[in-house]
Amino acid sequence: MVTPAKNHKTTEGPELTNGTEKVKTLRHFPPYGSVNGSSSGDSCPTCRGTGRIPRGHEDQLVAVIPCNDVRLKPRRTKLYVCVSMAVCLLVCCLILFFLFPRSVTLTPVSVLSVMVYFTPDTVEMEVINLINISNENFVPVQIVEFSVQGLVSDAVVGKTKISNMTALQSRSQKSYTIKIYLPITDKGLNSYCKSSTIKIHTLFLELQMTMNISYLSHTEQLSLDTFEYIDCGTNSTIPHPVR
Repeated sequence: MVTPAKNHKTTEGPELTNGTEKVKTLRHFPPYGSVNGSSSGDSCPTCRGTGRIPRGHEDQLVAVIPCNDVRLKPRRTKLYVCVSMAVCLLVCCLILFFLFPRSVTLTPVSVLSVMVYFTPDTVEMEVINLINISNENFVPVQIVEFSVQGLVSDAVVGKTKISNMTALQSRSQKSYTIKIYLPITDKGLNSYCKSSTIKIHTLFLELQMTMNISYLSHTEQLSLDTFEYIDCGTNSTIPHPVR
């Protein structure tokens, strides 16, 4: 029976053709991870299994990482994130704690001395006061300007401005002596202070203090009003605290 041979040739023709094309494809694109095409697998998408990168395509590299690589599953990720957030929160709290503006207080302490001078038309007094300035901040405070004006019976009788006061260090307190000249020109007050028939020549002096300070790149103005009594008849005023 020789006739079936033709049918056999017709059946095997497409299979041989497919095999030849597959061999040509494998020769042109060697399997991934192989240089000679001997191992089975997919071709490398970058170097096509040749082990060499085409010149001019270095910036088109493709990194292939196995799915079971431990780098794709970092350990203790939540712990590291929580620790980082806690550290950042602690640093922010510390910065706010140390740089948060705190109070700078101006406190009158006492009257140190009062010197009285009589002239034909006026009564001139030189009053020296002791004040305390405290700084509660963690940074130094620069005193830009300090001014005081004295009032007797709601009338301004003297002013003093000081602009050379030293800086106040952090978390500290410093005392300053303030001298103010008070020439009284009112005729009624002059008669009252110079009268020999009146034994008590007490004046209630109002001091209006204003202080400009600078710290943490901003300026503030502090003001304080205080009252004290002085003797305008003689130099009999003794040091006494201001309340």
